[in-house]
Amino acid sequence: MGNGREYPDQPQVGVGVVVLGPAGILLIRRSKPPRKGQWSLPGGGQKLGETVEECARREVAEETGLDISLIGLVDVVNSIRFDKTERIQYHYTLIDFAATVDSGTLEAGSDADGAKWFTREEITALGLWSETERIIDLAHEMNDVIKTVS
Repeated sequence: MGNGREYPDQPQVGVGVVVLGPAGILLIRRSKPPRKGQWSLPGGGQKLGETVEECARREVAEETGLDISLIGLVDVVNSIRFDKTERIQYHYTLIDFAATVDSGTLEAGSDADGAKWFTREEITALGLWSETERIIDLAHEMNDVIKTVS
């Protein structure tokens, strides 16, 4: 076992963000495992001394060039993946937020192979991880409630 991403000694904290905008939902194409090459929510690993909210803003800025405002916590997801020998290869506790864009120009950063706005229909056609789709749905519901209350 190791202290890195693969075969960790303990769960790693990952932060994801559902960025909602007029053009839809922002996704990035992952440049690193797990799920390398797949579209996903922007996000990444929390650093020591960093709050999960700071991590969310930093990761979105690094991966997309955008500055965001967090709307709120959507949910926490357990992601545990086993290798062919049933050893735990990845174990993440994923903390997902909803957000809107404050400023910036969309451009894929060094941690992403692409960044693009997708409509809900396009997202359904991508065949994302079921938990990612569930988090996107919950973020939309949260945003709709906030708009109704405001």
